[in-house]
Amino acid sequence: MIIGLDDTDSRDGMCTTYLMAVLVEKINAFASLKDYPLLVRLNPNIKYKTRGNAALAINIALNDKNNAAKVKELVIDTVEKMSVLSDENTNPGIVFIEIPDESMKNDISKFSLRAVRDVLEIREAKELLEQHDIDHRGFKNERGLIGALAAAGFALCGLSDHTFELIAYREKKNWGSPRIIDEGSVWAANAATYPDTWDTVDIENERIVFAPHSLDPILFGIRGKNEESVRRAFSMIGSEPIERHIVYRTNQNTDMHLIPAKIHEVQEDRSYILDGVVSKAPKTIIGGHIIFEISENGSSIECVAFEPTKGFRRIIRELREGDEVIVYGSVKDKTVNLEKIRIDRLNIQVLRNPVCCGKRMKSMGKGQGKRCEKCGAVSKEQVVEAVFRGISIGLYEVPPCARRHLAKPLIRFSYP
Repeated sequence: MIIGLDDTDSRDGMCTTYLMAVLVEKINAFASLKDYPLLVRLNPNIKYKTRGNAALAINIALNDKNNAAKVKELVIDTVEKMSVLSDENTNPGIVFIEIPDESMKNDISKFSLRAVRDVLEIREAKELLEQHDIDHRGFKNERGLIGALAAAGFALCGLSDHTFELIAYREKKNWGSPRIIDEGSVWAANAATYPDTWDTVDIENERIVFAPHSLDPILFGIRGKNEESVRRAFSMIGSEPIERHIVYRTNQNTDMHLIPAKIHEVQEDRSYILDGVVSKAPKTIIGGHIIFEISENGSSIECVAFEPTKGFRRIIRELREGDEVIVYGSVKDKTVNLEKIRIDRLNIQVLRNPVCCGKRMKSMGKGQGKRCEKCGAVSKEQVVEAVFRGISIGLYEVPPCARRHLAKPLIRFSYP
């Protein structure tokens, strides 16, 4: 049986990953896990999300066929008791897949990928559940059925790319209080396990980034390429008492949310990889954000590096018209919110007035050419000169402190 869950948390507390960790322990009486529990990050632009827009799924082997009803009852009861149903934005969904066929797999696989890249309606999830006679339970407006079905679909069909995260949870008495973590041990764990683990610390900005600041039960999460790496880092970290921990297989840090597209194809609330030429030079706007424009075949779109991306903005400031780039990010208000940028060609040529008598000629007015103020020599044309650029061709990313869950860090890229 595959069980999918979503939307049990709220901005004021609780966490669907915690509910799943508790559920995994409870289910041990009736079944065993066939694979790692699955943590799937869905479209990061959905306005209804609480924090990271995570959905969860497990694939279990029942100890006895007669345990199916008991497991379903246990899951529903746990969700009812632990979900923050009083929050108007908490609308849990549960999906149970028991006898999948190829038609179901194909349909759900497409739906799951769309849930990461597109904007779906509750109706679409319910129609698919009914079409394939999939047992499910929705609460309130049932929005959680979208994520529950998507996560179950990935558990059924697999992930094209994956990473791992070990999540440690706080004792309930400490929820809402400041987290106690030995920072020195975190830096030591990072030094010992990087690059097999990543986004534990942000070296450039001198901060720890693997622990949230919200009211939820999570103490910290360690991301890495395999279970061995995240467990090694975990063993080195000193902290307040930990109630429980769990290792998830996940689509985090895979760029699964990004859609290769042309500029004219972009839609709001989706994430893209777009080729273009810088058509308007970067400028700083209120708040310290840097904005510029790229164009391709007559279409253009603005791109922005927000202030929280810190040093990444130094790269963006160095762009100039004519540079050929590929941008990675989400589209909001007809603007690409940058996660990464690849610079493929730098424009190193600029038109300037000619030099005469050791100084540049001055313009005599529109269409009247240039004249040397010293000797009076006249030139009708500007000259092309090469200029030094403060950046190089390559792929650049925002720092860990500004990285989205789904964004693939450079440590996972192979780029010449």
